[in-house]
Amino acid sequence: MKFIVDQQVEDIEMPENLKLNTFLKEFHSDCLHPECSFGLYGFAFGQSPFPVPKIVQEALIKNADKGTYAPVPGITELRDAISKYNKHYFGMDISPERIYVGPGTKELIFNLLEVLHGTVILPTPAWLGYLPQIRLLKKNYHMLPARANKKFSPDDLKKLALRLQDRQKILILNNPHNPTGLLYDKLELEEIADVCRDQNIIVISDEIYAQTTYNFSKFISMGKIYPEGTFVTNGLSKSHAAGGYRLGYVIFPQHAVDLKRQFKKILATEYTAVSTPIQHAAVAGFEISTEMDDYFDVTRNIHQIMGEYTYHALSTIDGIKTTKPDATFYLLADFNVFATELQKAKINTSQKLSEALIVHPYHTAIVGGDSLVLERTDFSARIAYVDYDGAKVYQNYLDNKPKSTSERVEFVKNNAPKVVAGIEMICRFFSNLRKESLDDLQAHKNLIVT
Repeated sequence: MKFIVDQQVEDIEMPENLKLNTFLKEFHSDCLHPECSFGLYGFAFGQSPFPVPKIVQEALIKNADKGTYAPVPGITELRDAISKYNKHYFGMDISPERIYVGPGTKELIFNLLEVLHGTVILPTPAWLGYLPQIRLLKKNYHMLPARANKKFSPDDLKKLALRLQDRQKILILNNPHNPTGLLYDKLELEEIADVCRDQNIIVISDEIYAQTTYNFSKFISMGKIYPEGTFVTNGLSKSHAAGGYRLGYVIFPQHAVDLKRQFKKILATEYTAVSTPIQHAAVAGFEISTEMDDYFDVTRNIHQIMGEYTYHALSTIDGIKTTKPDATFYLLADFNVFATELQKAKINTSQKLSEALIVHPYHTAIVGGDSLVLERTDFSARIAYVDYDGAKVYQNYLDNKPKSTSERVEFVKNNAPKVVAGIEMICRFFSNLRKESLDDLQAHKNLIVT
C-alpha cells in the first residue's frame, strides 16, 4: 500500500537542529583516522551541560506515583510557584491565572502562533526553531535584519510595521538572545515597546535564557515593560539544565481573558496536559530556595567564564568579529572577512563552511548562518561553548573559584579542554585558508613572470 503524505507536511523541511545532528554524525563516521576517535569539538548544540538540580531530581522521584491527568493549564502548586518565582527574580506581580504550563517553550510558542492572527516579524539572526514553526502554520512573515551591533532597531521595526497591512502584528523577541548572547536593556525594550503600542504589535518574548544573564541585575522582562501586549515564555531547559523534562510556561498579557479560553482549547486538543510527575518536580525548581539561588549563581558564573575565554580566543583571528555575550552560552562569530578566500576554496555558503570545518583534520561542529535565518552566503556561525563535563566543572568551581583573569583562563584550560582545542582548530582552519590563498596568489604571480 502506498501512503499519501499531506502536501503541507511534504513542504516542510527537517528542523535545522535535527538536520544538523544527522549531518554531523554522517561526516564524523566517514573519518578513517584513528587519532580522531575522540568525536568532535562540539560548538553546535545549545544544551546546558550541568546536572539537573538535586532538589528537582528528588522531587521527580518522590512524585513518580502521580499517574492522574493534570489540569490543562498546569497543577495549582506549579502555577503558584511560577507566580512567586517571577515576582522574586523578575519583579513581575503575575497572578497564577495568567500562567499556562506546556511541554517546553517551543510548543507554547507554536500554540501562541496557532491562536494569534497576524503577520509575524522575525528579527534575524534567529534561533533555528522559529522559522520552521512559522512555515508549518503557513503564517505570513517578514524578516527584520539586525544592524551592525547585531540588534534590531526600533526605527527599522516601525518602518517594517508601517508597510504591513494586518491590523495585528506579532514580534518574536528573544531576550537574552540566541545566537548572539546579547541582552536588550531597559531603554532598548522601552523603545521597542513604544513602537509596538503605536503599531498594534503583540510581542512573544522568549526569555528562556533570563537566568543565564551574567550580571543578573541588568535583565528586564518585556512583560514588565509592555505588560498589556506581551506573552512571556520561559521554562526549565536552560536555567535548570532540564531540556529533557520538556516543561515551559507562558505568562499571558493583562486582561487577556477570552484569549486564555481559546488557548486552553488548543492545549486540551493537542496534548491534554504536561506530565504530572514532571510538573511536581518543577515546583521544586521554581520555588525560592538557597539551593536554587546557589545553582543559578554558579552556573551563570561558569557560563560567563567560558564565554569570556571563547570571545577573546576567537578575537585573536585577524579580521574576525564576534559578539561579546551578556548571557546564554553562545556568541555569534562573523567570518565574512574570509569571504574571498572561502569562495576561492569553493566554499560558497555557510553550509559549505560547516562541512569544511567538520571533516578531518578539524572535526569542529558549528551552526552556520543559513540555520540562523541569515543569507546562505553569510559566513557567520553560532558558537556554543558548552562542550565539557558540567558536573565535574560545577564541583571544581565550588572547590576553587577563580578570582583573577589569569585564573579564569586557567580554569577554562583545565576544565574545558575540548572548548580550547576546538577554538584552536577554528584558528588553524582560517590560518590554513589564508596561507593557501597567498600560495595561490604567489603561484599566479610566478606564472605571469615566466
